[in-house]
Amino acid sequence: MDTEKTNETVLTSEQMAMEIVKILDEKKARDIKLLSVRDKTVLTDYFVICSGTSNTQIKSLAGEVEYKMGELGITPLGTEGYEAGTWVAIDFAHVIVHIFNRDQREFYKLEKLWADAEEIPLQLSEE
Repeated sequence: MDTEKTNETVLTSEQMAMEIVKILDEKKARDIKLLSVRDKTVLTDYFVICSGTSNTQIKSLAGEVEYKMGELGITPLGTEGYEAGTWVAIDFAHVIVHIFNRDQREFYKLEKLWADAEEIPLQLSEE
């Protein structure tokens, strides 16, 4: 085992998902959902799904998640949709973050698609 000290923080996939939820909540993302899909797919362990009120906010939410996770030494495998700002997907391997505008979220209905996944109860700040 490599014992070299680094600035990276080691988080479980659940801890990573909860940290992302916290970041999104602090930046006023709307209707945040955390789904455990580890028993449903090999793609990832968790989906974090939320909405932004504008393309600018969606980009800001995505940027903040990448920045704050980067401070923990965790960088995404990829980010899609940032330029358009209507649906941004950020792949952290064990956690995939979906940040939608209202219309895209209603159209794709990920919560309905993954209705058999376990929704993790969240304690979010009051709006």
